[in-house]
Amino acid sequence: MNPDFSFILQATDGTARKGEIRTPRGVVRTPAFMPVGTAATVKAMFAHDVRAAGADIILGNVYHLMLRPGAERIARLGGLHHFMRWSYPILTDSGGFQVMSLSKLRKLNEEGVTFQSHIDGSKHHLTPERSMEIQDLLGADIQMQFDECVRLPCSEEEAARAMRLSLRWAERSRKAFRDTPGRGVFGIVQGGASKPLRIESAKMLANMDFHGLAVGGLAVGEPQEVMLDMLDVTLPHLPTHKPRYLMGVGTPDDIMKAVARGIDMFDCVMPTRAGRHGLAYTRFGPLNMKNARHAEDANPLDPESDCPATSNYSRAYLHHLVKAGEILGMMLLTQVNVAYYQFLMNGLRNAIHAGNLDNFIAQTREGWERGKA
Repeated sequence: MNPDFSFILQATDGTARKGEIRTPRGVVRTPAFMPVGTAATVKAMFAHDVRAAGADIILGNVYHLMLRPGAERIARLGGLHHFMRWSYPILTDSGGFQVMSLSKLRKLNEEGVTFQSHIDGSKHHLTPERSMEIQDLLGADIQMQFDECVRLPCSEEEAARAMRLSLRWAERSRKAFRDTPGRGVFGIVQGGASKPLRIESAKMLANMDFHGLAVGGLAVGEPQEVMLDMLDVTLPHLPTHKPRYLMGVGTPDDIMKAVARGIDMFDCVMPTRAGRHGLAYTRFGPLNMKNARHAEDANPLDPESDCPATSNYSRAYLHHLVKAGEILGMMLLTQVNVAYYQFLMNGLRNAIHAGNLDNFIAQTREGWERGKA
């Protein structure tokens, strides 16, 4: 294993875990939420504001960056960290999910996937080896295996085929990963909504030489209880000394329930996307700033927040910006949401350390309920 990349488990509360992923570019405190920087930017935010909000790590996307501006170009320009002015850890996903959800005329076989770009129709071929090469060119600190993500619901046969293909691709991805000091590679558990397939995938990946393991193929439209069922059967089969990442999740409620089950890392477009569409996440629950009840409210979203966008601007002003379609409204609400997600993660870490996670979760939910009154 890479001596400059490590995971330190610091405290537990039931099955919940508090720890640190240590890399040369910085420490990632877990449980961690990674703001999504799909195309080398966390949408509507400056990189220094993402850091000020409390983020230790962000996520970049292989599919989008390979299409534009191109991995080789980013490498020539100094790598992704320098390109986007973010000097802290970056995780890149492998592109498998976007190939499934965005690309056109997808053709899949044992070797990889051939697809047409959703941007201009250009033809591309992505394999486990090419995905790892792209992530290496970008300079990602944490790189993900190439996998096949199926849509849910799907048949047991389809889930089994994709899961076993992903296991074979996991072996190829691990072999293709260049063991650069300070970088790690994660495997991805697949298996659709099948408990036996999830267990099989988890056991096989646990025996491979990955630095961490992710649970993928969820948060694709299935009910929350299905996602939680899959975590309940999967996590007991993952090693405790490696970080566990639930991909593409999710709402604050999803995150709290997954943390309680032992997940260490999350990413989701939800806080940034919601901010661009007028929804603010706060201690008082989600607030729709398009709602007329905010039109003459001179109070900030939360006067106790450390986030300037949350504490310094009136609800009336934010309502006006959203209704007027002003870009500043999108920027401020995105900052509000990213800061709230980091506030939530910090609260979860502190609660696990103190051994009072259940109380913290209950108090957080009470705050959301009071906000509805």
